[in-house]
Amino acid sequence: MIYSYYPGCTLKTKAKELDRYARSSAQALGIELSELPDWQCCGAVYPMARDEIATRLSSVRALASARELGQDLVTLCSACHHVIKRVNHDMASDEDIRTKVNNYLDLPEPYAGETRVLHYLELLRDVVGFDGLKKKVSNPLKGRRIAAYYGCLLLRPSKELGFDNPENPSIMEDFIRALGAEPVIYAYRNECCGGYVTLENNGLAQKKCNAIMASARDAGAEALITACPLCMYNLDANATAEKLPVHYFTELLAEALGVK
Repeated sequence: MIYSYYPGCTLKTKAKELDRYARSSAQALGIELSELPDWQCCGAVYPMARDEIATRLSSVRALASARELGQDLVTLCSACHHVIKRVNHDMASDEDIRTKVNNYLDLPEPYAGETRVLHYLELLRDVVGFDGLKKKVSNPLKGRRIAAYYGCLLLRPSKELGFDNPENPSIMEDFIRALGAEPVIYAYRNECCGGYVTLENNGLAQKKCNAIMASARDAGAEALITACPLCMYNLDANATAEKLPVHYFTELLAEALGVK
C-alpha cells in the first residue's frame, strides 16, 4: 500500500539519517512511502488561537494533497504529527476555521478533514502489526534494556490525537519488544523534557532532562528511544549527569531489520 509521506524539516535537514532509516525500514516491511511534492513546514507549534489562519495553511495543503491522491498521510516527527493532526481536527470540527482556510486557499474542492493522519509508529502497530514486525526482524536486539521516552506531543491532547493512553501508554514498549529488546518502564517517560524552553530557561531544561535520565537509569535502562527530534536533541544536549544514549526509534528499527 502507498502512503503519502510528510518527513518534516528536521528530518530533511539536520537528521537525514533518521529519515533514511524510516524509508529503508518501510521498504523492508513492504510499505511504500511517497513523499508529498512541495510540502512546507507545518510550523512546529500548533496555533492555539482560533483566528490564527495563516499558520494552519501549510498543514491543510499537505492534508489536501494526500486527499487528492486518495492516500493516508504518514508523519515521522511527533511535533509535525501533533500540528497536522490537530489542524486536521480543526478542519473537520470547526466550521469557522474551515470556512476561512478554504476561502484563503481556494482549493479545487474545499477541505474538511477527510485525510487520515498516521504517525509512523501507528503504521507499525495498526497496519504491519507488532507480531508481523517481529517476524521481519533479522537482527533481534536481545539483551538490551531500552526505555521509551514519549514526552508531550504524541499523547496530548488525547481526545484529538487518539494515539495511546496518555497516562499509561504502551505503543513504544510493544515496539521495543517486537525488536527483541526488553522495555524498561520508568516514572518520567511521559514528562516534558523542556525542549521548548531551552533557549529561554536552559537551567529548567537541564533540570527536566536530568530527572528523566535519572529515572530511566535507576529503573535499569541502558538507552532511551524517542519519536521526537526536538526531545532527542534536548535530552542529549541538556542532560548533564550520567547521560544515557538517546536514539530515534527508526534507528533501532533499521538495525533490527538489518537495513541500517
